[in-house]
Amino acid sequence: MFAIFKRELRSYFTSLVGYVVIGVMLAFTGLYYSANCLVYGTSDFSTVLYSTTLVMLFLLPALTMRSFADERRNKTDQLLLTSPVSVWGIVLGKFFAMAAVFALPCAVDAVMIFILWALGGTVSALLANLAGLLCYFLLGCAAIALCEFLSGLTENQIIAAVMGVAVLLLAYMMPSLRTMFNAGSAVALAVFTGLAGAASVLVGLRTRSFTLGCLLFAALCMGLSGLFLLKSAWLTSAFSTVLSALCLFTPFEEFVNNSFSLPTLVYYLSVTGLFLFFTAQSIEKRRWN
Repeated sequence: MFAIFKRELRSYFTSLVGYVVIGVMLAFTGLYYSANCLVYGTSDFSTVLYSTTLVMLFLLPALTMRSFADERRNKTDQLLLTSPVSVWGIVLGKFFAMAAVFALPCAVDAVMIFILWALGGTVSALLANLAGLLCYFLLGCAAIALCEFLSGLTENQIIAAVMGVAVLLLAYMMPSLRTMFNAGSAVALAVFTGLAGAASVLVGLRTRSFTLGCLLFAALCMGLSGLFLLKSAWLTSAFSTVLSALCLFTPFEEFVNNSFSLPTLVYYLSVTGLFLFFTAQSIEKRRWN
């Protein structure tokens, strides 16, 4: 894994990708830092972090788009998959390299936070700003893991970047989109039926069994129909919970606006682990095929 990490990290700085991502992030951070903290004399660095989350929607897909898509396009993925490195070693090596690139501007952010403390900020404000920066970094790691998974689905870097921007933008807008799905259990039933169909197709393709896919879809539809007739409120509650889980940026907003929240950090670690698992399973499937 360490060899993959060094190879990937070196590649980001032998090309312009690493420099562009770091430079643009620092430019926007410095702009908001000067405007919000230095000009107005506030020690609240969370406003700077929250203002730069929109920049992440475009920079992180650009950072991750080549992780697996470029390997497939250049046919070097076959050499990688037949190497003595495990699938998890490949996935984690690439992920840690991208996280290291993202960590560099975060380290500069930490320096800015200590400058605010040296200019007269309180210890409590220092700790709150460092906690917000930790949550910001974990948010970026979750987005990197998601985009790494999307990069493994195609061999075109542009398509991988567009998919990453689209998915992150959807997650960013999800709090507003949630208000469109308040019609009750009927909407929840329709959405969960669509998800059941998608899951059945994936299981059928994975097992190469059309019969198993159909049986799974029939069983899921029967279960959903039973819930709709007997406990329709459960469907609405479950649908709201699913939409809340898709709001990737909302926990960070709540974190910096309120106080330290351990469940928020666990949420981002869980999202990161989940999409790294999906990526490993996708690569494992291609290795055996």
